[in-house]
Amino acid sequence: MLRIAVPNKGSLSEPASAMLHEAGYEQRKDRRELVLVDSENEVEFFFLRPRDIAVYVGSGKLDIGITGRDLLRDSGARAEEILELGFAGSTLRYATLPGTATDVREFSGRTIATSFSGLVRWHLAEQGVDASVVHLDGAVETAIQLGVAEIIADVVETGTTLRNAGLEVISEPILHSEAVVIRGVDADGSDPKVAQFLRRMQGVLVARRYVMMDYDIRAEYLERAVTLTPGLESPTISPLHDQGWVAVRSMVRTKEAQRIMDDLYELGARAILTTGIHACRL
Repeated sequence: MLRIAVPNKGSLSEPASAMLHEAGYEQRKDRRELVLVDSENEVEFFFLRPRDIAVYVGSGKLDIGITGRDLLRDSGARAEEILELGFAGSTLRYATLPGTATDVREFSGRTIATSFSGLVRWHLAEQGVDASVVHLDGAVETAIQLGVAEIIADVVETGTTLRNAGLEVISEPILHSEAVVIRGVDADGSDPKVAQFLRRMQGVLVARRYVMMDYDIRAEYLERAVTLTPGLESPTISPLHDQGWVAVRSMVRTKEAQRIMDDLYELGARAILTTGIHACRL
């Protein structure tokens, strides 16, 4: 049975469970559940603190897990990411009071407060900067006001919280993060159960990014229409009862669908329809 770690709370939890549900896996109905056995799919889910997931997976106690890239790198665990999941995007950045510093090379001899002490120490070492790092759990933006540190490193989405605290983001990002699937670096990379899980998750990603588009068009305009809807390999073409007309079916990116429909209509296509894709294998 495949043993999978899933975030039990925070910004990773609900999107991860929703994606697993779309992939056909049973998910917990009660937030107090810590373990869920999906016997039909031969999977056992363990709902853990997002920060702990990389440690469990890296130790080999669990086969794979879903966590943030930032939490994986910060943990120092013997685990690696094997699939990007496209949600919970964020950026880890330095911030300080205006006029304090403008670049990481100016941090030498100063103190930095962060919840990502492992990741920040790694980044400072990579930059050749000798600075002190203080680990805090949450609300690090108050560290400067209380005199604990002169600089903070924190996850930034919009920057509103930092601006409200009178701070400004400085230097280049430490890391761009998102939700990822991870496994231990010593794990068997050819495990068929893991491969099946990844195919399902990749199928969800594709289903979210594409819609199926159907339309009718006169045969003389077909080649021009196909350039608009090439599909993944090629579109499906079927003759209609009325001579000179064909039906076309093709996958198109969701964000481009409305523009493509407009272009097809101008070309002469009619009965243009889009339908959602609930699951797929490519």
